[in-house]
Amino acid sequence: MAALPGPGFEDAIRPHTGDIRGIRPTSRGNSSAVTVLISGTRGEFFVKAVPNRPGGRRDSLVREGLINPFVSAFSPAVLWRAETDQWLALGFEVIHASPADFTPGSPDLPRIVDTLTRIAELPLPDIAHSWHETRWDRFTADPTHTESFRGDTLLFTDINPANLLVADERMWAIDWSWPTRGAGFIDPACLVVQLVAAGHTPEAAEEWAARCPAWSAADPRAIDAFAAAALNMHTSRAKRWPDEWLKAMATAAEQWATHRGIMPQ
Repeated sequence: MAALPGPGFEDAIRPHTGDIRGIRPTSRGNSSAVTVLISGTRGEFFVKAVPNRPGGRRDSLVREGLINPFVSAFSPAVLWRAETDQWLALGFEVIHASPADFTPGSPDLPRIVDTLTRIAELPLPDIAHSWHETRWDRFTADPTHTESFRGDTLLFTDINPANLLVADERMWAIDWSWPTRGAGFIDPACLVVQLVAAGHTPEAAEEWAARCPAWSAADPRAIDAFAAAALNMHTSRAKRWPDEWLKAMATAAEQWATHRGIMPQ
């Protein structure tokens, strides 16, 4: 059985899990310090936890807990929350599902588009009104372009095969670590980069994105501005952290930007 972190972590979650009988590490929830499957006398839970100190990791876990009731059609339910001076933890229901297949010809592609469309149709919760999407702002060449990223759509943004899971006829969007409020075309645009990385041509990837109403309704100039910002963001990350996945994202973003006639700044 894997070990839990200390100090006091097990004591913090035991009121919710009961006596712990089994622990299995998992790669899900990369923004959290702890991601484990726990079997206890009160059931089985997927647990995400971070040290309880100010900062981005704690903020993202708090936000994930706050948004969960509003995205219950797509995300496993948060069943409990535990907080001590040392730790903040969320216990989720356990789902048994597999990563979606983003490659060309995949039978999952229509469900991916349908899931993003349904997320975009959700009413913006009051809790999210101040969660303005600004992550791409500093990567824009023209500050005025950031206005095209604003909007009243609830955005998922963390779109990748590991976060869109398939079980039978259902698709789950998991790891809502940083939902925001912004322009509805942003989620389909994030999908485009992922599809290109999975082997689609930029043209084919945009054809899938065009099935999302928010993409079809968007000003092409806004999409151009986002493609340029996405290229700058992914390139910056790939240079800062030598990681093969980040490198693949930067390459995909460059292919997409080139398709739209955008060159690196």
